[in-house]
Amino acid sequence: MMVLGFMVRLQYAITRYKRNEDGVAAIEAAFVFPVLLVLLLGVLDMGRGIMCNQKTIRASQVVADLITREATIDAAGITEAINAGTLSLLPYNDANLAFDVISIRFPADDAAEIVWQETRNMSPTTEADIMARVLPLAAAGSGVVMVVSEYLYEPIFAGFVVNEIPMQEIAFSRGRRSSVVCKNGAPGCSV
Repeated sequence: MMVLGFMVRLQYAITRYKRNEDGVAAIEAAFVFPVLLVLLLGVLDMGRGIMCNQKTIRASQVVADLITREATIDAAGITEAINAGTLSLLPYNDANLAFDVISIRFPADDAAEIVWQETRNMSPTTEADIMARVLPLAAAGSGVVMVVSEYLYEPIFAGFVVNEIPMQEIAFSRGRRSSVVCKNGAPGCSV
């Protein structure tokens, strides 16, 4: 009888052990938590990247707007405009932000010439690239200021999935007070 009672209790204990689900939630959480954490951090990083891209766009537009307010600008004015564009990137790191400011004149509908070019923290935009971008805007006797801004975004987890992400924005603006924005000391520049 004792053996039978022991067997019944043992069978009851085994059945109760099989039906016990107390630890299942903890095990599932242990499997799912790292995945959810990586997804959360990835979404955070993606959001920061989108915000930096928007701020890079804003930086190029600010620089173009400030430069085209004047008929003639000097080196200090260009530096102030670039500094204002750099401030639009705050609170993100502005060490990887670069600008190329180009003033272009259209002597004829199908021709363009570079009046002056100012480059900071990047290699200058090639003349072929400039012409390819501005010729659709050509109108004889007018001009345009082209501002290229580049930003190298470094994700929080750089190297884990991707390294740096290069961002580039090009803004075009026409002069407000003159058809061509001239730079003091630029050869062949007359208002």
